[in-house]
Amino acid sequence: MLEQGEDTYQKTLIKPNLLRILNVKKGEQILDVGCGQGFFARTIAEQGAKVVGIDIAQELILLAKSQPSKNITYLVLSAENMKSLITERFDAAICILALQNIKNLQAATSEISRVLKPGGRGVLLLNHPAFRVPTASAWGYDTALNVQYRRIDKYMSELSLEVDMNQGIKDTKKKNFTYSFHRPLQVYFKSFEKAGLAVTGLEEWVSHKISDSGPRKTAEDKARKEIPLFMAIKILKLSKQH
Repeated sequence: MLEQGEDTYQKTLIKPNLLRILNVKKGEQILDVGCGQGFFARTIAEQGAKVVGIDIAQELILLAKSQPSKNITYLVLSAENMKSLITERFDAAICILALQNIKNLQAATSEISRVLKPGGRGVLLLNHPAFRVPTASAWGYDTALNVQYRRIDKYMSELSLEVDMNQGIKDTKKKNFTYSFHRPLQVYFKSFEKAGLAVTGLEEWVSHKISDSGPRKTAEDKARKEIPLFMAIKILKLSKQH
């Protein structure tokens, strides 16, 4: 679970940055799209907001409900069709490392736009699509220059990858698969525009971790600070007059 350990990306890197740029106000209605086990839903509720967390995976929603959840409602619901949520209900929405796992991107962004109030804001966090391309990117090391670099084999091509969520289980009938989709940035931005969402900010977050001592430590630590892990996109739902 995300709560295990203190030095996780969720706790050390994503949580403080998310709270900083989302700037939660007490009493706000906030939607967590692809909430998983509810880690960020609880984080936001602790700031005084009323949160609705949705996820298509029933087992994750059950895990979320098993944790203390004051001012949080959890629903098994697809981001592509949030039919039970009324239009223009929410002041803000977040989607943390989930948009890249949704097949119908346009349906999801249009639904996020629909349930946001005019002027409502959002934070969408992705594995950085310029540097994290499933099956088409990897770390490399130049021994002559003592430089660690990121090799990118594809970027403009949209890709999908089946991900085995239970790699330790050999029985295929008991396995649980999900998908990860790579899309270049222009695909995301065109989707936002079509959904009536304006991009108001973009941040690139690097890893906070450092390597243990070794011959490549300096190169590895430098590469972490130069090549970001995550991309945070701030969105705003355009008011009706636009």
